Amino acid sequence: MEEKIWLSSPHMGGSEKKYIEQAFDGNWITSLGPNISGFEEDIQRFLSEDVHVAAVSSGTSALHLALILLGVQAGDEVLCQSLTFIASANPIVYLGANPIFIDSEPETWNICPIALEEAIIDRIKKGKKVKAIIAVSLYGMPYKVNEIQAIASKYNIPLIDDSAEALGSSYKGKKCGTFGDMSIVSFNGNKIITTSGGGALIVKDKADRDRAVFLSTQSKDDAPHYQHSQLGYNYRLSNISAGIGRGQMEVLEDRIIQRRKNHDFYAEIFKNIPGISLLTEPNADYFSNYWLTTILVDPKLANCDRESLRLALLKEGIESRPLWKPLHLQPIFENCEFYGGSIAENLFEQGLCLPSGSNMTMHQRDYIKQVLQEVLIVCEREIKNKV
Repeated sequence: MEEKIWLSSPHMGGSEKKYIEQAFDGNWITSLGPNISGFEEDIQRFLSEDVHVAAVSSGTSALHLALILLGVQAGDEVLCQSLTFIASANPIVYLGANPIFIDSEPETWNICPIALEEAIIDRIKKGKKVKAIIAVSLYGMPYKVNEIQAIASKYNIPLIDDSAEALGSSYKGKKCGTFGDMSIVSFNGNKIITTSGGGALIVKDKADRDRAVFLSTQSKDDAPHYQHSQLGYNYRLSNISAGIGRGQMEVLEDRIIQRRKNHDFYAEIFKNIPGISLLTEPNADYFSNYWLTTILVDPKLANCDRESLRLALLKEGIESRPLWKPLHLQPIFENCEFYGGSIAENLFEQGLCLPSGSNMTMHQRDYIKQVLQEVLIVCEREIKNKV
């Protein structure tokens, strides 16, 4: 295969150019313009809930704004899922607050309700007040929404729904990005749809949305001159990027279908392979966009391990990656507290993300299937030789 097969590359639909050209024609080359408001309305309609949307420069900036709106300050504590990308936790540190990491549970790989409640009880015993919970729908799979919401409500702790990877996923018919007191989505270049770089904060109160927009435009006071009474940020999405987003929203449903077909494709390949399993919807309550198809390779049962499989794919020009390294194992967070066992760590050691782009061709899928089958045969042969 001459051309490398990427894990998840941008996939344009074609109508993005129309919105970009409208921005050029109207000279809306700024963080103001009709594409921004139109994009926010598109997201709101898709989510089908009474929510308000602020389009910003990244999912990370959306999380930062959510924490600010919830009043998180230096010295506060925020409970955060450990098995996630580092952007879920970095905004906590931006504010001088302390991330407390929570282990996963094995069904969805997301934040464990048992470990979460144990952490809250322990923090209370130690005289600490938890200011927020960040729960992530990993790789598009919703977390145990009802259980996490019940715990957050029981202890009166705001919930931030990190759906950076889960636009289009749902739980009991309700869309990811609507489960929290504050919710966020991401439009980074590798996500299911993209604005090249971007994100959105989703809130239930219009006043919170207006406040987020104010903060994201350098907190400029209502004055004829540039006056600022509080700290602000350059976080507003540009009208050009929002134009890309408007075009992408037109093909989102198709992208979800294509990603789910990728998952079915891999499920068929591995259905009779001992020791290799896919992250799959636990029951009918869950609907995943399968942003990335992910597998676990159990070296005790399979004829290979995660890393040998990854390197074999890489050798043939096929990109795959280990799961997110748990944040409590990251050097930057080595002094942070962690609650739970070894679920997240074991998932990281055995987990692999496979190429899942919605723009994968039939030819590329055939090549991936051929390589995987050849790799598994070689691994089996090597195991037999060792015996």
